[in-house]
Amino acid sequence: MNGEPVLVTGGSGFLAGHCILALLAAGHEVRTTLRSPHREAGLRGALAAAGVDAGERLSVVPADLTQDAGWTEAVAGCRYVLHVASPLSSAAPKHEDELIRPAREGTLRVLRAAHAAGVERVVLTSSFAAIGYGKRLTRPYAESDWTDASVPGLAAYPKSKTLAERAAWEFIDGQGRGLELAVVNPVGIFGPLLGPDLSASILLIRSMLEGKLPALPRLMFGVVDVRDVADLHLKAMTDPAAAGERFIATAGDFLSMQQIAQALKDRLGPAADKVSTRVLPDWLVRLVARFSAAARQAATPELGRTKTASSAKARAMLGWEPRPAAEALAATGESLVRLGLVGR
Repeated sequence: MNGEPVLVTGGSGFLAGHCILALLAAGHEVRTTLRSPHREAGLRGALAAAGVDAGERLSVVPADLTQDAGWTEAVAGCRYVLHVASPLSSAAPKHEDELIRPAREGTLRVLRAAHAAGVERVVLTSSFAAIGYGKRLTRPYAESDWTDASVPGLAAYPKSKTLAERAAWEFIDGQGRGLELAVVNPVGIFGPLLGPDLSASILLIRSMLEGKLPALPRLMFGVVDVRDVADLHLKAMTDPAAAGERFIATAGDFLSMQQIAQALKDRLGPAADKVSTRVLPDWLVRLVARFSAAARQAATPELGRTKTASSAKARAMLGWEPRPAAEALAATGESLVRLGLVGR
């Protein structure tokens, strides 16, 4: 067993929970942060439901991205930090700073603490949202691409992820010299849930299974399994070649909402009886958006746009091999049903 703990920030999150599972399976001791110590029992229960009794191999430190308290204790004695925690709302915030400030300031707070503690490497969970928005490309997006955060009308989430990751690289190039940084940029994360906390991507699948989307806008998403994103974090944590690099995490070509719906119907059988594969024309989405907040979320510059990204770098450099997208989507639906999270 590796005696040096690895810190995973935001341990109650969807991806963070799977990172903890992967680290424990690899023999590491794990320390994680939670905004409230009252969530520790839920985290341990979720790990136990996944077949892992963490016991003393897992320790918890209360810490919040918006406050300094706790971060010195959290990073103490750690060789590696996986900074997974990030603010994310399923609804648009009233003001973009509700996402941008904690994302950027929280990232810098973790990096400063890690640098001061002599941490060797931080793996930052960024997002494809920091790569593929604000400009259109005819080729697949790659790690050299950046979202243009200055584009008018850019949603708060891609703006927050872009500014937070930019700030991280600027810190490393300046006052953070000596601390290594690797960044993982996942597309939409799907896969088996460990508990009832649902991310935006999982909420989409639940809405489909509940029949709440009788027709689908022409939007495209990248799909990747949460277990594979956790695996990529571990590879980026220890591989010498990963220092100073970004890695897009996607299972393959982006899928339309119709293709996602069809994958659910193909893999889940009767559990997907309410899933619709009907497609709304773009003009109708834009018309309805005048009167519907939900439609306004779909009537973005992404509507009707074809796009994709490449994970060739992670595959070639780190030997990463993700599951097929259909498997990740099926695992999402199956776990929602198993946990009783699909409304009747």
